[in-house]
Amino acid sequence: MTVKVYSTPTCPWCGKVKEYLTSKGVSFEVADISSDRGAAIEMIKKTRQMAVPVTMSGDDFVVGCDTAGIDELLKKAGIQA
Repeated sequence: MTVKVYSTPTCPWCGKVKEYLTSKGVSFEVADISSDRGAAIEMIKKTRQMAVPVTMSGDDFVVGCDTAGIDELLKKAGIQA
């Protein structure tokens, strides 16, 4: 299962989420909602959230830089034990 991080270039917490995933060796796709309107609409439709970062895998998502929540998301997706 893939991991997608919805973010913006000026969001410091978005950078922290990406650093955290990288430190765990997790591959992820970045969707910059500041330059990709389609990604922004997709994020809002799927999560009903307008804040970033949003880390998503399948239908599950975590809002914010919640490392415990991200760990649970990865575990559920079978990406990390």
